[in-house]
Amino acid sequence: MIDILKLNAISPKVSEILASDKYNVTDSSSSPEAIILRSFSMHEYEVPASVIAVARAGAGVNNIPLDVMTDKGICVFNTPGANANAVKELVIGAMIIGSRKIVRGINWTQSLGGEDVAKAVEKGKKAFIGQEISGKALGIVGMGAIGRLVADAAIALGMSVIGYDPYLSKDAADAMDSRIAITSDIKDVYSKCDFITLHVPSTPQTKNSINKETIALMKDGVVIINCARGDLVNDSDIIDATASGKVGRYVTDLPNNNIIGKDNIITIPHLGASTPEAEDNCAVMAAHQLKDFIENGNIVNSVNLPCVKAARAGAHRITVLADGASIADITAAIGDKLTGIASATRGNVLYVIADVNSLDCLDAVESLKGVKKVRAF
Repeated sequence: MIDILKLNAISPKVSEILASDKYNVTDSSSSPEAIILRSFSMHEYEVPASVIAVARAGAGVNNIPLDVMTDKGICVFNTPGANANAVKELVIGAMIIGSRKIVRGINWTQSLGGEDVAKAVEKGKKAFIGQEISGKALGIVGMGAIGRLVADAAIALGMSVIGYDPYLSKDAADAMDSRIAITSDIKDVYSKCDFITLHVPSTPQTKNSINKETIALMKDGVVIINCARGDLVNDSDIIDATASGKVGRYVTDLPNNNIIGKDNIITIPHLGASTPEAEDNCAVMAAHQLKDFIENGNIVNSVNLPCVKAARAGAHRITVLADGASIADITAAIGDKLTGIASATRGNVLYVIADVNSLDCLDAVESLKGVKKVRAF
């Protein structure tokens, strides 16, 4: 039996994919072959030497020390797009509560006990007048799986959409609704949009990208939505901008001590993927990726190792993880036993899937300088 260790509660659908006759999905194991988790922080976690893969049931992997995993030759997977619909729906909700003063109105209504509520509501509702989103322009920074779904939903709601993504491929752009205006200049998003929503990872380039300088380029009263990463927005600058009215409202799914309780900042308790559907989708994708890696050596959606997938083309399969050995070295070591090969690199890391008619070449491959890990199937 192959132990799959859960470091968080995971959808039971995982066990439907990782069949009980071969896998043991468990909360406790001293020698698991793989780990599956959601938000558990692995930065101080001692990874068992038996682990060959870690699957994050979600997109973000800031809770996993990727450099440590790469050094150990452990493949780390995530599940991009599996929770996209859940996040999309939250973003649409955020746009609406950001435009209509709904949260403030609800809180005020709840304070009306002991008086004629209907009369008080009719008298006081003018304080909560907002705007409709139909006919407004939405700017989307990051046109990945979530960004594209948000764009489609916004168009269906009568909005115009400007999308920005410097990494968007031509094929992906061509597949989008023609009504989405893709710009190569992010200033178009800042200057032309009534609503701006962020869908990018936290990198040195994106961290604090919403700041006093970029906010100054935006329309007065713009609504900014951040369901991606908290550090994309500079806390001090967004507090100043919402206080002055330059930013009408900032709605974020990533609250922190600095921004809670501030006027015109609406904080949601990290609910983006908190639906049973999203949790199931993420768990199912993670389980399929683990199974394919464990049984076939295929790597799909790894965040630290090269991604390679190949159909079987021989009696046996060897996978090679190397940092220094070349594809030519590995091919030569396998020799005439080779029946099929696929490879990819990521930085200095090379990953090879080699199908062979015999495993007699295994020792020769393992002895190559620069080879870190070899698996045989």
